[in-house]
Amino acid sequence: MRNSELTSIVPCRRAPLPAEMEAAFAEFLRVDVASGDASPDTTEHYLNEVEYWVAWCAEQGFDPAKITTAHIKRYRQALIEANYNPVTTGWKLMVVRRFYEAARSAGLRQDNPAAGVKGPRVRHAAEDFKYLSEEQLAALLAAIPDPDAVTGWDKLRRMRNQLMVGMMALQALRTIEVQRANVEDLTDKGEHLVMLVRGKTKDRIAYMRPDVAARVREYLALRGPVPRDADGTPLFSTIGYHPHRLGRPHVRLCTAQCLRLAGLKRPGISNHALRHTAATLGYLHTGDLRAVQDFLGHADPRMTSRYAHVVDMAKRNPALFIPVKTA
Repeated sequence: MRNSELTSIVPCRRAPLPAEMEAAFAEFLRVDVASGDASPDTTEHYLNEVEYWVAWCAEQGFDPAKITTAHIKRYRQALIEANYNPVTTGWKLMVVRRFYEAARSAGLRQDNPAAGVKGPRVRHAAEDFKYLSEEQLAALLAAIPDPDAVTGWDKLRRMRNQLMVGMMALQALRTIEVQRANVEDLTDKGEHLVMLVRGKTKDRIAYMRPDVAARVREYLALRGPVPRDADGTPLFSTIGYHPHRLGRPHVRLCTAQCLRLAGLKRPGISNHALRHTAATLGYLHTGDLRAVQDFLGHADPRMTSRYAHVVDMAKRNPALFIPVKTA
């Protein structure tokens, strides 16, 4: 790319001050993201991406207020060369696009230089996601150290880890939903223990399996009271004299350790693979796409349909019905 392309500035009334652009983006995050109800985590992710973009501009000697489409394309190429996958690259470009759209809406620019810059093509199939088979899931749950074999804090720690993995692999919770879970989110409804799951974009109700529900009750009775934080009383906390809510890195580390114990840790098999496992096996044994959609908290049934597609592809593989033998 020629330097002349990178210095051709799109005309505007005046060069917006960085502080004005920052304020415009802050207003966008407050009003527009998630219809004005973005979680602190979502807001932080957006801000981190804008900081990454601004830092890249500074490294290249570009003024973020005077960026052109050519600069955005150069940024895209830099992300590709840094081996970011297409989905991550697309996300980073989307945030930059929204950053400049906020500036345009605030009258700080006449254009959005990122508007027409698309992310690289995602070449993998929508059904190419990682999940565990029934046998692998059973091996994972069996590999978690038995809480009943020890006492005291070790028992509590093992019980907590068993529950966190079970919440993801059997109840289809995301990592952030496990981390956000509060004791106040649990309600007894007759013979069922029901949990209000605080999702990424909306809340949903999850009916706990009887075995999971029994472990939750046992875990809470053994743990006893823990201090509330700004979000409530954490369901999953550190173990010790000063318990507090677990962070997501701790939840991920716990899952990784359990997968290693079961000999199942490999690229792509991590926390979210457990949610995929619950969804895929749930559809396999119910055949009820709407129930799985509600189970996962998907607003769009097309998001859920890929699990059905994976199961149905295996069951209806045309190769199985070709009436010839290979040997």
